Amino acid sequence: MDTFHAAADLGARVSAWRRAGARIGFVPTMGNLHAGHFSLVELARAHADKIIASVFVNPTQFGPSEDFASYPRTLAQDQAGLAAHGCDALFVPAVDAMYPFGAAASVRVEVPGITEILEGELRPGHFAGVATVVTKLFNLVQPDVAVFGQKDYQQLLVIRRMTEDLCLPIRILAAPTRREANGLAMSSRNQYLSSEERDRAAVIYRTLCAMSEQLHAGRSHKVIEADARAALEAAGSVPDYAVIRRASDLTLPDPAEHSGLIALIATRLGRARLIDNLLMGP
Repeated sequence: MDTFHAAADLGARVSAWRRAGARIGFVPTMGNLHAGHFSLVELARAHADKIIASVFVNPTQFGPSEDFASYPRTLAQDQAGLAAHGCDALFVPAVDAMYPFGAAASVRVEVPGITEILEGELRPGHFAGVATVVTKLFNLVQPDVAVFGQKDYQQLLVIRRMTEDLCLPIRILAAPTRREANGLAMSSRNQYLSSEERDRAAVIYRTLCAMSEQLHAGRSHKVIEADARAALEAAGSVPDYAVIRRASDLTLPDPAEHSGLIALIATRLGRARLIDNLLMGP
């Protein structure tokens, strides 16, 4: 696996692959990779001939009080893991290459509506940063297929909406959430948890499963959401939200709706802010 830091060098390699008739798969990441990330590479491999991953800790999707400076950078480890899982090329651009006029003066890609709720409401500007950097990466890599994890469900919907609205000829694939043995969704931020907190974090997935079971039992959405918050708080976490939404666009469902729904949780435990979700209904 070759590592490229310059977009022109990566472009030359992609052009050669395309002349040979290869389909290009792309897995964008912020590095500090784990088994969940590698499952994205494996899914991309099933739909493309050549796989490119990127590692770029994007400053424009972090808020002023978030962990951009301390976000773990583990490039050598990431390179070894990607190579072991069949990645063909790694793109590691510098910040000034991605934002040649500076991050503050960058052109911004906005996706209205879906970015203004849940994570978007709690983290203003986050999804504009995500949509902007993914658009830039799509332009540089020119993939046929790109893979994103379902754990970041709202992000997945934002990317799909952006790709369709900008008429980008890229198929967006969703990779199922990979979990630890106790159900905790794999995340780079799990390393902020102590061993005791990691055990307690299992309450997130248990709560999502309970929300699904209660929905099938006919309980009201409001009661289910209230019970979920109580369960998270009882485990010592501080929930930002525990909600039921339509899976198609994250809008509020009608009280009688029991299919095509998703439960979403964001909660704080120790130094970590953790998110997870579970599709519900037939």
